[in-house]
Amino acid sequence: MTTETASRVPTEPRNELGALESAVAELEERPMSQFRTVWEPAAELRRRATELGAEEVVQRAMLLQAGVLLREGETGEGGRLAHQVRVWAEQHESCYLLARAHRELSVFYRVVGDFSDSLNHAVQCVAFLSEEVPPHLRARHLSMLSVALDDTGSHADGKRRAHEALSAAAGDHEMVSNILNNMAYTAVEVGDEPEARALVAQMREVQARSGIRFSANQLDTMAQVELMGGRYEAVEDLLSPVLADLVAANEGDAVAECQLTLSQARRLAGRFDDAQAALDATRKVCTERGMDGIGARARQEQAALFAATGRFAEAYEEHRAFHAAAGALQSVQRDARARALQAVLEANEARRASEHFREMAHRDALTGLYNRRYVNERVPALLLESAARRRPLSLAIIDLDHFKRVNDTLSHSTGDTVLQHVAELLEEAAVGSAIAARMGGEEFLLVYPGVDADEAAVRCERLRLRIRAHGWEPITGTLPVTTSIGITTAVEGRSTFTALLAVADRNLYAAKRSGRDRVVAG
Repeated sequence: MTTETASRVPTEPRNELGALESAVAELEERPMSQFRTVWEPAAELRRRATELGAEEVVQRAMLLQAGVLLREGETGEGGRLAHQVRVWAEQHESCYLLARAHRELSVFYRVVGDFSDSLNHAVQCVAFLSEEVPPHLRARHLSMLSVALDDTGSHADGKRRAHEALSAAAGDHEMVSNILNNMAYTAVEVGDEPEARALVAQMREVQARSGIRFSANQLDTMAQVELMGGRYEAVEDLLSPVLADLVAANEGDAVAECQLTLSQARRLAGRFDDAQAALDATRKVCTERGMDGIGARARQEQAALFAATGRFAEAYEEHRAFHAAAGALQSVQRDARARALQAVLEANEARRASEHFREMAHRDALTGLYNRRYVNERVPALLLESAARRRPLSLAIIDLDHFKRVNDTLSHSTGDTVLQHVAELLEEAAVGSAIAARMGGEEFLLVYPGVDADEAAVRCERLRLRIRAHGWEPITGTLPVTTSIGITTAVEGRSTFTALLAVADRNLYAAKRSGRDRVVAG
């Protein structure tokens, strides 16, 4: 495995959000062979982004961790994180994160043996990609779709998507080699030796141009192609470097797979003692590492080897043992899949419960709007994000005029009803990424990320008129309900929440001193 120095998470406060986004993008673009170098920097990015309130960076870092877990065999936890990110991405309409989350979910369902759901997520991982994503990322998603199609028997469609992936991956030699290897493996499975051999030839051309080294699993695929053609010495030549530890076996099952292929080649070549030696080594590794799937196939090969040497009774017993092992393996796989899916379900339920209580803590009980606690936590992060992206943020304080008269003349219950109606009107005004909150009493807040001073004034004037024209008579009789609004804007996010509140508050009182029922922007 090629190693690479982990990304150094920036410590300078200036433009830290932009630096974090650059760091997480670099991790997302690392070659798949370097997935083990991702965990630690992703964990650090997740911690720093959480401190800054940069939610999307947090989710991107979590998804990177999910990818590592899935490739390390931690299927349940990897699937749980991927599901969690997908839910967040759906809620925040992040197509980029949705595409990436669906790709990891396709991997998850493939690992647990649910090829139908794997294909469903693979389709979505491509569907949510925008035209702006880098070609090599598009290639990864198209390659996943190709594999999922092949798994479900749609080989023609899988081949078409694989060619699309190859076009997108042009120049990324490792990715091109991986795609060609997947195609060659499929050709072996369907018994198309000419196609498999042509694809291996292309893999060799890529290696000659780029100098990349084949992985152990790629060499095993190439060896199986030679096995199809009865070229047993070529199988030996291809796999010897793997078994001599001259090729990094990134994949946990790579050595056992290579030993099993070598055993088959030696048996077919009539080298029975050497075949038994390779098979014994295979079974030893499978026992040590709990590789039940390859272990069951090793029993099948043992039966074939016994039969080839005339030991038919032993071959029969080994064949029976193979079927028993295969049946037990299917049961274990079903149980593992059920446990993994249950882990995802329980984690999702726990997340929903946690989010429900966290949301309750951030909501005003009377109006359902966000409360002061929420805006105290969220607005500083929005200002930091605005500064990093050099975009404005506008803030408005809304205060009901003479609200005490409603409570004193009518009742506090009527006053509560007025507040609830105003809250509904504020929710309508908080379109897009805007935030509506109740700060206390009859005072409300609107936060407009990315909205400049002129547009904020237009929106608040529209809100003021909407509140005044609301059908209040059934609630307050002849008492009118109007608002005074003070607005301020942080150009390119250059301010603090406290400073913005102070300016907006001054403008609010200017509106009140000028006769109320008006908007004042500084």
